[in-house]
Amino acid sequence: MTHTLIRGAKLLGGEPQDVVIENGTVSAVGRGLEAPGADVIEAGGAVLLPGLVDLHTHLREPGREDSETVLTGTRAAAAGGFTAVHAMANTFPVADSAGVVEQVWRLGKEHGYCDVRPVGAVTVGLEGSKLAELGAMHDSAAGVRVFSDDGKCVDDAVIMRRALEYVKAFDGVIAQHAQEPRLTEGAQMNEGTVSAELGLQGWPAVAEESVIARDVLLAAHVGSRVHICHLSTAGSVEIVRWAKSKGWNVTAEVTPHHLLLTDELVRSYDPVYKVNPPLRTEADVMALREALADGTIDCVATDHAPHPHEDKDCEWGAAAMGMIGLETALSVVQHTMVDTGLLDWAQVADRMSYRPAAIGRLEGHGRPVSPGEPANLVLVDPAYRGEVDPAGFASRSGNTPYEGRELPGRVTHTWLRGRATVVDGKLA
Repeated sequence: MTHTLIRGAKLLGGEPQDVVIENGTVSAVGRGLEAPGADVIEAGGAVLLPGLVDLHTHLREPGREDSETVLTGTRAAAAGGFTAVHAMANTFPVADSAGVVEQVWRLGKEHGYCDVRPVGAVTVGLEGSKLAELGAMHDSAAGVRVFSDDGKCVDDAVIMRRALEYVKAFDGVIAQHAQEPRLTEGAQMNEGTVSAELGLQGWPAVAEESVIARDVLLAAHVGSRVHICHLSTAGSVEIVRWAKSKGWNVTAEVTPHHLLLTDELVRSYDPVYKVNPPLRTEADVMALREALADGTIDCVATDHAPHPHEDKDCEWGAAAMGMIGLETALSVVQHTMVDTGLLDWAQVADRMSYRPAAIGRLEGHGRPVSPGEPANLVLVDPAYRGEVDPAGFASRSGNTPYEGRELPGRVTHTWLRGRATVVDGKLA
């Protein structure tokens, strides 16, 4: 049984208030509260938010435990202020059956640093040719509601249509990795001026945009839900904006790294900047920020993609694609969106907690910090400034693009149903 008094926290960035947690639930919010016998946390004006929810995390287990495990990944999530993550299906074996998604779900329950909701594969083996056991995964103990072949695109329009039709019956959602494979064969980075100067195979924006255009039309035709993973171009933003203007059931996410980093960094040939989709132009970055601010892009998702050292410490062409992001996501969002005036902290709670929880139909998360609600909370010190040092990360991997970069904000405390998983910036 937990009993905690958080004193003087700026709830959603507003005026300082006190919050009392009892037995996993927020029991009182106000000023001058007393809680005899409670553990007292002096917030000192730090910002209190609902626990963050990530729609897009690669935990790698089963099969690639050299990169990450459910334990290390959920510890990294807690350190970053997340109380729930959605674990992508591109594991070994692929999470395309009830047995595998239940394994991941049970590992999350066992380790307990945050809740783990498995994402089921859309197609068997991520091969794009046959629908996976969508109904069985939904009906399993894991209760899968989000399905994605992330890492690969569901490029067959008939398969995509059938998947949308199938999940409509239980209000599921298909999360599409928008990448037309023929247009990106051999691609190494964003197609543009920098790729031409470096002589690297380009990854055109239209490879993403054409798939998004097709899929929003399919979702509208079927009357089902489609979610667009890691939006990266200004053109993609306009397509999603158009689809939403039609009233279609389309949602989208953006990663922290696409809000900050550009393809100019590839001039270093440092594989830490190799990612899928690739880093785009400054104009794309600005369009993504504006779209997140106006709500066209619904949420921030990390696409946390850990790799072992040897898969990144090699020549550019041979390096794996992906970056870790759970432990830096909130800092990057503060840097790009809050400190620039594009979002306030209440809107950060919307984009990083409320909306992703709603898209994933995740109960108990993405809830207001108010009496009677589960005490899934994060306390962040926005005044903190510090250099990113992956040596101190909880993740098993260190492939962060921010090493040595100064970023603002620091998670000081995280609570999962009232139990502290992070205390004074350290894992409990």
